Amino acid sequence: MERIKLKRVRRTRRKAGLRKALMGTSARPRLSVFRSLNHIYAQIIDDLEGKTLAAASTAEKKNKAKSGGNCDAAKAVGKTLAEKAKKAGVTQVIFDRNGFSYHGRIKALADAAREGGLKF
Repeated sequence: MERIKLKRVRRTRRKAGLRKALMGTSARPRLSVFRSLNHIYAQIIDDLEGKTLAAASTAEKKNKAKSGGNCDAAKAVGKTLAEKAKKAGVTQVIFDRNGFSYHGRIKALADAAREGGLKF
């Protein structure tokens, strides 16, 4: 139990360091990613207004058929998020990896969002 708690504390510390520098505006909102064991979630957030402009995850119906714990599902979420962002009028974002390393599912989601038309 102690190991799991320590892991969470380390990620929270990394997240706090990252969030000092990252701030989403209406011109360039923040793309925040959260990775759990079974799912992956992504949101495009305008921090100044405190609003979520677009969101996608493996838990929603469109992506429910795929397992959320693999890179293929993360790619699907990235493409879905890019489509929703285009509808909301967002083309440029700031990528917030939320303390997770830029590797595996996080990288797959980012690459798919870039292919979908988001710039970061």
